[in-house]
This record gives sequence, C-alpha cells and structure tokens, in this order.
Amino acid sequence: MFTDTHCHIFSEYYSQDKVLELVEQAKNQGVTKLINNGTDSRTNREVLLLSQKYENIYPAIGIHPEVTEYIEDDYIFIEKNISSIVAIGEIGLDYHYDNIDKELQRKIFKRQLDIAQKQNKPVIIHSRDATKDTIDILKEFPGLKGIIHCFTGSLETADEYIKMGFKLGMNGVITFKNSKFRDILKNIPLESIVLETDSPYLSPEPVRGTRNEPANIVHIAKFIAEVKGITVDELSKITEKNVEDIFDI
Repeated sequence: MFTDTHCHIFSEYYSQDKVLELVEQAKNQGVTKLINNGTDSRTNREVLLLSQKYENIYPAIGIHPEVTEYIEDDYIFIEKNISSIVAIGEIGLDYHYDNIDKELQRKIFKRQLDIAQKQNKPVIIHSRDATKDTIDILKEFPGLKGIIHCFTGSLETADEYIKMGFKLGMNGVITFKNSKFRDILKNIPLESIVLETDSPYLSPEPVRGTRNEPANIVHIAKFIAEVKGITVDELSKITEKNVEDIFDI
C-alpha cells in the first residue's frame, strides 16, 4: 500500500467522472490514500468537499506562495476547518520568478506556520529557490512536523530539514533522465522519505509528458526501491510508517 502525500485533485484538472476513475486506478495500484492539497480560497473549499465524498481523499488546505490575492477570511477559514484537515498546505516560499514580493510571501508563510504550531497540525511545505529563508523561518517555529514537498536539494539541506523533524517528499522529478539526484537519494535515510505525485504535474518516467495521476506513485516507488536496493514491498512498509508519523489518517 502507498499514500500519495501530495496531489491537486481540482475541478480545473479533473472532471467528477475522472476523479472517480483516478481514485479507482490508484487503488488498483495499491495507492489507498490521497492527501489533496489546496492552494487558495477556491481550491481549499474544493478539497474539503471532495474529502466528504471520497473516504480515501484527505484534505490539506493553505495559501500557496504564488497566491498574492487573499484576505483575512482565508486565515479564518483555515482555523475554522482545522479539525477537518490533516495538514496545513500547500504553503511556503517561491522565489523562482522575477518581481515577486518576497516579504509578502514570508508574511503569509509565517502566519500559517503560527496557526499550525498553535493547533498542532503538520505542514506541507513548498520551497523553490528559497532554501535559506525556508529553513530560517521554520526554525522560528520549533516542534512543527510535516513534509518538504518536491525535495531535490543537496544532502546538507536534507539533513537540515530532517534534524527539524521533517520528511522529504519524493515525486516524479527524481525519475527524470536528466536528474542528478540519484546519488543524493542513496544517502537520504528511508525513514525520512514519503512519496507524492503532485498530480496533475510532474509525471514520472516512463509516463512523463502525460497528465499525472496518483496511480503513478508506483513508478516513483519502483525507482526509489531500485536506488536503495530493496523491494517495493519493503519500501511500502517504511514509507507508510513515515506517513503515520506525520499524519493522523
């Protein structure tokens, strides 16, 4: 069995009929739990509604770093629904593009980390081209646990996150033929790894170029198992234990 710890099952990507299909396809591949990450006020509401319809889809809600239009009610909405979610996410920092308001991103990020710390909720962190600020800010909120989404950083960065109590989310990026992450992956402890797809994005090899789905966790699992020299079943047992260490699902 596997858990997809990070997907975006939104109506803009998948019709209602398609959601049912992808849930069944995931189950057929042993992917029995999906953590659906909201990113703004609209999708946060969507993931909550979808979790009421499908017992194996679990909601995480948050304000993504690329979202600049938000209101105080968005924070209130997260707090109001805190008992219904498994994590606050997807939240974080993204400095990839020019002319972004880094200070605003840091403000939004810290506000949500504060809610998570006070409510004892895990967090799902997006960090792109912002490693130092992400680590420095997380150190301001000791005791938090969660996932560093789409991790492809250095071994030194991995060690920093692991020391703070975070697991590292591995998705299709690590399987790409031009990825140089294999040697780093060899040295990351299995006890710090969880699996994710980031559906509909980042489809892994050998289905790269298609719309991603949670069932594709199997390709990521096979890749990691091969790099680590273990069976897929062994990987499943370890990564599912890692998921249980973070989430109450």
